[in-house]
Amino acid sequence: MANIGTTLKFTIILSLLIIPLTLFTKLVSSTNDIENDEDDEEYVVDTTPLLLRRHKATSRLLSSIIIKKGAHCDVVTNNICNGIPANKGKGLLFCCKKHCRNVLSDRNNCGVCGHKCKVLGERCCNGVCTNVWYNDNHCGKCNNKCSNGDKCGNGFCGYA
Repeated sequence: MANIGTTLKFTIILSLLIIPLTLFTKLVSSTNDIENDEDDEEYVVDTTPLLLRRHKATSRLLSSIIIKKGAHCDVVTNNICNGIPANKGKGLLFCCKKHCRNVLSDRNNCGVCGHKCKVLGERCCNGVCTNVWYNDNHCGKCNNKCSNGDKCGNGFCGYA
């Protein structure tokens, strides 16, 4: 009988350790994927009247401009991404350390070049470092809003 009690206690303790560890591992892996689902592999430049005037191009020519993620740039000689809106307003490209970066979702250039989201669980949501573990409007990832009444806990809506 003593063996059954010891085995039962061991099983309960082990299960109580495995569940939080599994959730933590999932959250850490999702926060380590830099820009995994906020950014595409390329940016399609938005065509706005201001941008058309700046580049003196027609909308037909400008609408097909694609800038690859991490494209090389230089602030002085080749500034291809100086405050350029992209991906239907989801991106704002700036030249950060000689590479085009989306300052609305890049964790290493959040809001402005060089501003890093350093805290575990933070992502760059719309240019602001946001804790996605406990934010009801950005639960688990940016712009993932929990249903009415559900609270965000550990990156999951309705987590108990």
